[in-house]
Amino acid sequence: MNASAAIKGNAWVYGDHVDTDVIIPATYLVTSDPAQLALHCMEGAGPGFIDKIAPGDIIVAGENFGCGSSREHAPIAIKGASISCVLADSFARIFFRNAVNIGLPVFEVPGIGKGVSDGDSLEILPDGRKVRNLTTGAEFDYEPYPDFLNEIIAAGGLIQWVRKKG
Repeated sequence: MNASAAIKGNAWVYGDHVDTDVIIPATYLVTSDPAQLALHCMEGAGPGFIDKIAPGDIIVAGENFGCGSSREHAPIAIKGASISCVLADSFARIFFRNAVNIGLPVFEVPGIGKGVSDGDSLEILPDGRKVRNLTTGAEFDYEPYPDFLNEIIAAGGLIQWVRKKG
């Protein structure tokens, strides 16, 4: 992913305090395979998420997305499901760092949790620090990543970034 390229997709909206067991139930933690985890992504919020989404869609949530355990399975499941990024009012710190480490873009966007509905078409402009709701016309500002996090995301994750630096 080019960290400065616009991201477009349809929104799938969740509330506050979505924990890692909702993102990927513990039953499926016997693997770290992204394709296998993707089959059960967001299953804790209700069945069928993987059958409804399209590649490039966007998860939107309120406060404290990714709370719970420190395992990387949750962002791996989201990335494996071909979700382009996650937007939330705030993230659990360990989820945020795990997402960056595996190359999943996550953006902390104040007010996004209540400003978007399921199915809204969104555009994220990393260089402009804006999220545009193309369905309603609403815009949301956010703070950009520091350069080193942009590099990690653009490389596809921390391991790939270290290999490039090596």
